[in-house]
Amino acid sequence: MQRSTVRTALALTAAGLLAASMISGVAGAAPAERSTPVTIRTPDGMLMSYIINAKNEAPGHLKQLERAVARSGGAVVQSWPEIGVVVAHSDREAFRADMVRYAGKDMHSMGPTRSIAVGEGTPEDVPTPWGPAAARTQGAQPASRSDLRSSVKSPDAAAVAVADPRESEQWALKATKADQAHQVTEGSRDVLVGILDTGVDNKHPDLAPNFDPAKSVDCTDAGRPDRTEANWSTGGHGTHVAGIVAAARNGIGVVGIAPNVRIASVKVAADWIYPEYVVCGMMWVAAHGFDITNNSYNIDPFDFWCTDQAEQRASVYAVQKAVTYARDKGIVHTAAAGNHSWDFTKKTTDSSSPYDGGGAVDRQINSSCKYMHSQLDDMVVVSATTQDGLLASFSDRGLGIIDVGAPGHQVLSTINGGGYAKWNGTSMAAPNAAGVLALMKSAHPDWTPDQLEAALLQQADDHICAAPQNNTGPACEGTGENNSYYGEGTVDALDAVR
Repeated sequence: MQRSTVRTALALTAAGLLAASMISGVAGAAPAERSTPVTIRTPDGMLMSYIINAKNEAPGHLKQLERAVARSGGAVVQSWPEIGVVVAHSDREAFRADMVRYAGKDMHSMGPTRSIAVGEGTPEDVPTPWGPAAARTQGAQPASRSDLRSSVKSPDAAAVAVADPRESEQWALKATKADQAHQVTEGSRDVLVGILDTGVDNKHPDLAPNFDPAKSVDCTDAGRPDRTEANWSTGGHGTHVAGIVAAARNGIGVVGIAPNVRIASVKVAADWIYPEYVVCGMMWVAAHGFDITNNSYNIDPFDFWCTDQAEQRASVYAVQKAVTYARDKGIVHTAAAGNHSWDFTKKTTDSSSPYDGGGAVDRQINSSCKYMHSQLDDMVVVSATTQDGLLASFSDRGLGIIDVGAPGHQVLSTINGGGYAKWNGTSMAAPNAAGVLALMKSAHPDWTPDQLEAALLQQADDHICAAPQNNTGPACEGTGENNSYYGEGTVDALDAVR
């Protein structure tokens, strides 16, 4: 059944929503205690990336921010006038203090987007007040995100030999009733799904028939759109996700939930997934006619970004504005809940952030702290279920946070180089829901994001609070109609196309 309450984001503008939520925290209530402060040091010579938000989207505010960046010894890497966001680099320790002095009333918030130097450097065509890259002190770079985190590369990946068509092995098709929905429609070529991820192997024989290279982009070069094919066509995680959504029915390998819709790679993940990468991805899909995005990642380098801290708030504010802007352009976003067995409503500590530079601190978190992106507004948050219909032991959860459940255990899909593998993770659950939304959009091309999301939740099959796989993690809360494990229930592709 559909939620009894309507998300405030559907009724308020991004500016109005964020002005309230940044002050009061989640659910409109002020946090009881402030979260533990985290200081990110930026010594002279260390090139850092910053997100800077204008007071509003008026052109004058953005221009003033760009001038202030130059006066403060920084360089504007990318501006998004549609949402009033500037991405800037600087190698000056005093940059933040000078921005406050020079930007004044034109600036809403600013903060560094990472705790380490900018590994990718500043794009060559951006004028900078400092010397060439070789003259900068970058410092030692840590291991990549895939070495340190579990949310991009799914746990327990098991390679499977390429064989004859594998549809009979795809339990997710039956669990979502996609096999029955395909008797009605396999999707429309007019529907375009963005795979915001590590990149997609567009040459894979199961993906090539549905792949749209003209709509693909890489956003991991400091948060600027890069159309170079070699940069957006790599990344095993994104290839697996893409196959779940739209592997073609072509007599080869596997079949996607929506095997006739188009997909495109919107690369937002490299070694790390920084806020400016996701802002770029959302602004790209908003400008290029996408209908649905799948977001199977979390944003580095914090597990929880606390909006009662000004510098962390800046990234939350910018990402939320980009997400809402894309939704206002007609795009529905699915989001993987996460793979930690957490109940978000009960999380009060974080001992792993910031983690990109190995400098994590033990800290208290509160209701203002958000796991980005699944605790943002305008996201359909998806938990992972197993073949026996239970919550996967690794799946994150939370009453009022999880929207729906979908298959996320031993899900067979495409991998780089033309192969196939069974992977686990909420990263696999979210694209199952995205595929159902793609079928729904195909059957109802005039439906708005509000209508699509409402129908997805209303049509979901109610699921009682059964114990999770291996009975681990916080207990289920709520009713069969809406609970902390499965939200409104498990996705139903057949109802989506009726």
